Amino acid sequence: MVELKKNLVVCFRSAPVEDRLIERIHKAWPGVNIINTDQKGIGKALFEADYFCGHAKVPVDWDGIVAQKRLQWIQSSAAGMDWCLVPSVIRSDITITTAAGVLADQVSEHGLSLILGWHRNLRSFITDQSVSENNPDYRKFKRKPTDDLTGKTVGIVGFGGVGRRFSQVVAPFAKAIVATDLYPTNKPDHVRDLWPSERLDDLLAISDVVFLSLPLNESTRGIFTAEKFQKMKQGVLFANMARGPLVDTNALVEALRSGHLGGAIMDVTSPEPLPADHPLWDFPNVLITPHVAGQIRWRFEDICDIFCENVRRYHAGEPLINRLSQRGKELGFPLRDGTVPLWIDLKEKYSTRILP
Repeated sequence: MVELKKNLVVCFRSAPVEDRLIERIHKAWPGVNIINTDQKGIGKALFEADYFCGHAKVPVDWDGIVAQKRLQWIQSSAAGMDWCLVPSVIRSDITITTAAGVLADQVSEHGLSLILGWHRNLRSFITDQSVSENNPDYRKFKRKPTDDLTGKTVGIVGFGGVGRRFSQVVAPFAKAIVATDLYPTNKPDHVRDLWPSERLDDLLAISDVVFLSLPLNESTRGIFTAEKFQKMKQGVLFANMARGPLVDTNALVEALRSGHLGGAIMDVTSPEPLPADHPLWDFPNVLITPHVAGQIRWRFEDICDIFCENVRRYHAGEPLINRLSQRGKELGFPLRDGTVPLWIDLKEKYSTRILP
């Protein structure tokens, strides 16, 4: 009797995965049957999956998939895991590995770009250049005030792959960097203080820029309330590069209206996408991008790097990179406690892309 091949479902985005990446996966795992689908077909395809590499951006019947007891391994193509970590998946025996750290460079650079653009008042200058209707400053050589990031205290909330990388890219500008994390270990020299998450209020009280790089889970959902905004310094810049639901959006709007916040930059919102008539669009001191911080053109090459290395480890019985323990499933990220290998520490070894 011929044993049927196991099915590997692959789905990174709205369109099926490119042939060159499928060929890489075939080479790494020649004995598996690859089902290459798009977001429209992912919900159905997952019921045929023994393994899944990708990210479902549409509703999926995870309870039904878990009850079927067929799916064995999810390799996420995203760092954030709120898209699949429902209670039934958390309780299940499904092995889960994440892409934490894969896009840390891109998200950090995007965050720094927005922070610098906000301080240098680029939104105002770009508006004067490109919008003529009812704009008395249209294409006039008119100087306006700017500010400096140099000399500021930057607070990083969540010191995982993105938080650590962002601390490196912002270090040449900042007077001081402070951070909080659930696992406040291995403090880099360029970070002045790395505190446990219980000291978030201390960070908020001294930071000129508050940068969010937290995972979204039950303990962090809605963590930035009106009370937290009031804990911040007058005139602070609030930056969210993580997940929109970390923030009470109504409280954010009120903090901006009152002038307590100096401004906000965000690559994520709640709701997402943000409706065209939402008040956040109308603040001149707010910069919003449409969840594009990780949208580098070679990001799926990097996802293939971690997946193909994990395939090798899977068959060799070696520890999987970024594997979630039971506690990790509950929190939504691989624990930085030395129990699992992390991509942020290994990417230079296994990357196939030659950096310029």
